[in-house]
Amino acid sequence: MTKFSDLNLDEKVLKAIAETGYETPTPIQAEAIPHALMGRDVLGIAQTGTGKTASFTLPMITILAKGRARARMPRSLILCPTRELAAQVSENFENYGKYHKLSMALLIGGVSFKEQDRLIDRGVDVLIATPGRLLDHHERGKLMLNGVQIMVVDEADRMLDMGFIPDLERIFKLTPFTRQTLFFSATMAPEITRITEEFLHNPVRVEVARQATTSETITQVVCEHTPSRRENAASEKRDLLRAIMKGEGEALTNAIIFCNRKVDVDIVAKSLKKHGLDANPIHGDLEQSQRMKILTAFRDGELKFLVASDVAARGLDIPNVSHVFNFDVPIHAEDYVHRIGRTGRAGRSGKAITLCMPVNKKHLDAIEELVKTKIDRMENPLQKAKTAPAKVEEAPTAEKAEKPERTRAPRKEREEQPKRENNRQEGNRRNERRNDNRNDNRGDKRQNNRNDNRNDNRRGPMGMGDHMPAFLTREFLPIPEEAVEIIRESPKRSHKPQAEPDVTEVVAAVVETTTEAEAPAEKPKRKLRKSAKAMVEDAPEAKVEEEKPKKRRTRTKAPAPVAVEEPKSEEAPAKPKRKRRTKAQIEADKAAAEAAGVPDKPKRKPRKKAAPKVEAPIAEAPAEAAPAEKPKKRARITAPAPTPE
Repeated sequence: MTKFSDLNLDEKVLKAIAETGYETPTPIQAEAIPHALMGRDVLGIAQTGTGKTASFTLPMITILAKGRARARMPRSLILCPTRELAAQVSENFENYGKYHKLSMALLIGGVSFKEQDRLIDRGVDVLIATPGRLLDHHERGKLMLNGVQIMVVDEADRMLDMGFIPDLERIFKLTPFTRQTLFFSATMAPEITRITEEFLHNPVRVEVARQATTSETITQVVCEHTPSRRENAASEKRDLLRAIMKGEGEALTNAIIFCNRKVDVDIVAKSLKKHGLDANPIHGDLEQSQRMKILTAFRDGELKFLVASDVAARGLDIPNVSHVFNFDVPIHAEDYVHRIGRTGRAGRSGKAITLCMPVNKKHLDAIEELVKTKIDRMENPLQKAKTAPAKVEEAPTAEKAEKPERTRAPRKEREEQPKRENNRQEGNRRNERRNDNRNDNRGDKRQNNRNDNRNDNRRGPMGMGDHMPAFLTREFLPIPEEAVEIIRESPKRSHKPQAEPDVTEVVAAVVETTTEAEAPAEKPKRKLRKSAKAMVEDAPEAKVEEEKPKKRRTRTKAPAPVAVEEPKSEEAPAKPKRKRRTKAQIEADKAAAEAAGVPDKPKRKPRKKAAPKVEAPIAEAPAEAAPAEKPKKRARITAPAPTPE
């Protein structure tokens, strides 16, 4: 049997191993450490809990004992998929390298950049990081990977599940070509194999056991349960978990309960606390300090039950875990191997119990196909509790024998008694009530919209309620009595042909209304005109004569108004046309003005275009350009208007 002293490790490393209590290496350690010390690339595949972390930390400490780190250029790099696994690897380095003066830095999320930058600036020998935070430091210009001598990828298959393959390829390209690469995992997917062929140079494949195999020290069972109703599946599943935990008794010292979703992790932890069990959740949404605090309490024995997602399924070394419960069957079969690997570590015995619903049957078949074994089924404690009372009632007792036999009632009395409904009918009624309540609470928007449209069509136009516009509340001006009388006397329209009214009478009525409307005392002037127009709608000739162009008070000359002949009357004589004066008349007017002493009106000169302004002194301006005094307005003498003949 080989020992650690036979593996050519450093004396200080052997001293630290002896203090931890280990003497003989595991199979993966015995085969991987010699190849790593020789500087070759290693591809290690082994079961969980077989000591893969020590198989690369021990040779790294021995190799890095000689040399010195430079600022911002680490000498070795270890990539881990989760923060918890990275923190655990750093603890192993502290334990095994406590007699060496090797500097170490941990780059994970949830910690401030300042502390990490301070460690990197000093120079580190061992850099343990997650891919995301490592690239963040590199993009900020705080880290260079040109001096990496040894590069380790722990739990490489988990990198594939978490989507770190592109980041992993980018990090490999930033490291030098002459590096030494070590790959360790419990399973090896095809994508990981492709990366190993691309970035590993003639690696040594160390496969202690067939990949994706479980330890023989772990007892695996499956508890199948069919829920009574679909909506009760989650609550019945939690009841089943508590019943199984109660049935384990004193053998259950502590346990890890795995769920597929973070929401279920919180729900299961609250349910266990509610029923008096010491449990706490751990998943990726919690702060890093809180996650480490809960994990430390579980490792030290202060916490009994740890409800976790797959964050705690990889690489966590907690040797004294007695049970592992799969509250949800893992979707990926490889995750089952890592989950149950948290128990039965270092040769200890453990038990893994999986709760399976009919929906998860296909995932369970994939797990059994991967591990190449048929997992045993256990009895469901919930179904056992339901069937137990029925068997006791069937057993005969002395009390039942002493009781007199019950006589059957007559047929009429039996018909009068209320009949009991079947359980199936009661269940249907309950379902109808629940569905009605759900429909009332949810409310189908489409149906409501259809009903609203139908109701609107039936009850006519919709009112405006309190939101009535202000203009609707205004009162209209009163109609004058003259307009009302004219409207009453106007002929009513009908489909029957009527005789055309006399045009002269209609025009005379219009003229009378217009003359009366010109009075300043009467206010509704427009109303009378409108009503008069409405009267003569059927008389096209009178309508044409009535229209007059409106005068616009503008500075520009308005177009000549269209002459409209108005009927002559004695009351309103027509204005005669203005005759044009002859030259003789104009000269006579001038002579009369001169005799009266009225000066002639100066002729208007045509306007000239304004010349461009030229700056010139005032003295050079001609005397004629001086502004003349503005003439006073003269009284205009006009000839007397001719009298009409």
